Amino acid sequence: MSKITDSVRETVEPIIVANGMELVDVEYKKLYGQDTLIVYIDKDGGVDLNDCETIHNAIDSALDDLDPTEGAPYNLNVSSPGIDRPLKIARDFEKKTGLEMEVSLYKPLAELGKLKKFNAILVGYDESLSQVELEYKTKKLKLNIKDIALIREAIHF
Repeated sequence: MSKITDSVRETVEPIIVANGMELVDVEYKKLYGQDTLIVYIDKDGGVDLNDCETIHNAIDSALDDLDPTEGAPYNLNVSSPGIDRPLKIARDFEKKTGLEMEVSLYKPLAELGKLKKFNAILVGYDESLSQVELEYKTKKLKLNIKDIALIREAIHF
């Protein structure tokens, strides 16, 4: 995490929680040539445009006071994480337990025939060990979160 995203997360999370939602992630990146601060929110049942507007208005003045970019201009976007969002926080893993996941690793696993990308069922998540438990075909796997480049719900059309 960067200094900007860390300070923004610390500032906006209590405001988002007070509005009955959860902070999923904060990103600071170039988007269409503009520095952009993106705050991803969620709640049970999902968020809509009104929720995004409510949170945008609620955090705007707090971010002005914080001045996370030290005076540099930026765009503020408040967004739903989307259906294809990666799992990042403990609640994400809890909500998706039992579902099929798309998994990409930083390096291949020998026990999977050197696979680097595969689909598996999310069996569990241990936050204290930062491990995810998956079932790939008939094999149970315990992987460290730091070894997973991407994990998200598999979407079939």
